[in-house]
Amino acid sequence: MKFEQHVSQNQKQVQSQKLVLTQQLQQSLQVLHFSIEELNQFIQAKSLENPLIELKEANYSTNYSKPKNANGQEMDSLIQIPDRKVSLFEHLIQQIHLNYRDTYLRTLVLFLVEYIDLNGYLKITLEKVQQKTGAEYIQLLDALTLIQRLDPAGVGARNLQECLMLQTERDQLAPNLAYLVLEEYFEAFAERKWEKIAKALDCTLIDIQQIFDYVQTLTPTPGASYGSTEGLYIIPDLSVKIVEGKLVVTNNRQGVPELKFHQQYFERLKQNEDKEVDHYLNQKLQEFENLQKAIVQRGDTVLAVGKYLIEHQQAFFFDENRPLQPLTMREVADDLQIHESTVSRAVNGKYLECEFGIFELKQFFVQKLSTSNGEEIANTSIKEQLKQFIEQEDKRKPLSDQKIVELFEKIGVEISRRTVAKYRDSLHIPSSAKRKRYDE
Repeated sequence: MKFEQHVSQNQKQVQSQKLVLTQQLQQSLQVLHFSIEELNQFIQAKSLENPLIELKEANYSTNYSKPKNANGQEMDSLIQIPDRKVSLFEHLIQQIHLNYRDTYLRTLVLFLVEYIDLNGYLKITLEKVQQKTGAEYIQLLDALTLIQRLDPAGVGARNLQECLMLQTERDQLAPNLAYLVLEEYFEAFAERKWEKIAKALDCTLIDIQQIFDYVQTLTPTPGASYGSTEGLYIIPDLSVKIVEGKLVVTNNRQGVPELKFHQQYFERLKQNEDKEVDHYLNQKLQEFENLQKAIVQRGDTVLAVGKYLIEHQQAFFFDENRPLQPLTMREVADDLQIHESTVSRAVNGKYLECEFGIFELKQFFVQKLSTSNGEEIANTSIKEQLKQFIEQEDKRKPLSDQKIVELFEKIGVEISRRTVAKYRDSLHIPSSAKRKRYDE
């Protein structure tokens, strides 16, 4: 048997396009995506890597009008809180050393505190603690009780039910039956099977409604307010002023450190004839120029996008009702002849400051909906109308999402039940079953 092999070799040319992101372009995109705070951190890191970069610290003072809060009081554009907040762990430790004597029970208390999470919940079972420490179960219960007497109320709870019970137990203004309802009928209460609870406790549905309203004032995360470092300050990228009836937009370049080239150091090292030193200096010079260019491009792009948004949403700045017109990132990108992802990066974590507050640029993008007449309206208007429908409903017979769809149809707005549910959730409005009240 004879096998024959036929091998042929052909050369083909295939033309294809491939986008290659240079290191400089990648850095420009990265810098554009940064908020001012993130950009400052990035620049600081780069200055440590490059001896040719000098930094002139950012000046956060502003020459424009300070924003005002709801009461008309002026606020600083750089909104700050104390440099260091006491963490929940530190707060508990301070109380333990202050209130409890140095005993074995306190040792157990300190052991348990190690397992309390940032929300204030105990994240280990007493059975596991018993295995780790060899303590008696009753001793651990006593230790946990001591923790649950500490501030804030609800700390040391092992679940949501216990957390709410601990807060209710310490509140002299709590409704009489509130603790009992949470202890004995928690699931039925959460599922709004209130008739069953009222019958068992020989009380009215109005009594249960009052308890429900009270529980809404309690916090499910008693420890969350301690040691939080988010939102320490907001540095606006843009400033918007009304000058002679026109909107004027300026870049807040004061919020970004000024880059300077260390010319004397560069020239001194250039005198060295070592090729490796020369290569190093040229590389660092290029890095400086690329970083400087990326920062300037970031400022120009944010300003261009900001000006477009403000021009399109002028009514927001002149009308006290702050209306917004339909607008998408695609429209901005097309008109400015840039990529949609560039617009997204330019508004991510960026803020503008005006006389009545500080606002994120992303909130000026509003989805469109159509009326039966073919007119386009902003989803913010739809949400406002949705709120009005629900505010005016009979609380004993709340509107279902489908009924709200029908009400929108009557005013010429085509909207799906799913969209209504989505908007209702975004407004933190519960479903009709959970809006039903018995004391109206």
